[in-house]
Amino acid sequence: RVTKEVDSTSKEAKSFLKQQEKWQAAAPASLPTGSGVKRPSGMSSLLGKISSKKQKMSTLEKSKLDWENFKEEEGIVEELAIHNRGKDGYIERKAFLERVDHRQFEIERDIRLSRMKP
Repeated sequence: RVTKEVDSTSKEAKSFLKQQEKWQAAAPASLPTGSGVKRPSGMSSLLGKISSKKQKMSTLEKSKLDWENFKEEEGIVEELAIHNRGKDGYIERKAFLERVDHRQFEIERDIRLSRMKP
């Protein structure tokens, strides 16, 4: 056996790599490897590894899932819905503050407009 070192960008190296790919493609995939297990090779295995990665769950998604599970386990889903609809609920408070802010804006606008017209 003779070994020869060549530049990786040379024609000879490229032809050698192409020949190696042809040999791998021509070799039957059903032959067992040393451990008796089939191993995929080539571009298909690389694409398979890339596309089979699991999507990681973000912190917000995990927290939302944990909160939903907690509400179901404790049986407080209906109680939370009733509380949020009431006078002390977050949504009701936000709506109230928005109405107050809008009313205050209208009052200030009317004052500005009345000062502009002599």
